[in-house]
Amino acid sequence: MKKTLLLAGVASVFAFQAHAGYWTDVYNEMKPYIGVDYIYSNAKFGGPAKDMKDSYHSPSINLGARMYGYWGLEAFYQQSFKEKKSVDGERHSAEFLAYGVDWYGYAPVGCSQFNLLGSLGLANYRFDFRYPDIASKSQNRIGYRAGIGMQYDFNEHFAMRVMGRYTYLGMNRVNNLKEVTAGFRYMF
Repeated sequence: MKKTLLLAGVASVFAFQAHAGYWTDVYNEMKPYIGVDYIYSNAKFGGPAKDMKDSYHSPSINLGARMYGYWGLEAFYQQSFKEKKSVDGERHSAEFLAYGVDWYGYAPVGCSQFNLLGSLGLANYRFDFRYPDIASKSQNRIGYRAGIGMQYDFNEHFAMRVMGRYTYLGMNRVNNLKEVTAGFRYMF
């Protein structure tokens, strides 16, 4: 009986080691990272919000993973600063926050550390408006995002990224956003 238990224990150790090798391969093919970005956004306002200031500055934090060298998935949170504008002595202000997920494709350029990027994603945008007709108004909408850009890998842990992005919202106050993003990534 003791020999049977001993043989079963040894077989379990070998089976676990074989399984652990599988997870090591998966980890080597998936590189998690964290990033921070500065984002300049240009909003196309309409309807009662047409007099709002159209340029916004935002910080963003990102969590993601690059998989198999050519694909990536990234979640983000973005919060703009409040922008104010006076029109005929009346004050207008707006700000927004966004969170969502983007799917990335990486195309290495030659044997260098440059990568061309393409992204598609979905994000929830919440705009807060203040203008003379109302004290405040909030509006939420899920937007469709598409972007192109470039990433330079300094080494296996640090990278710099620059992207241009278009987001379609289709709200009567905000139709779309055009954004330019620059930031850094730390890969684990």
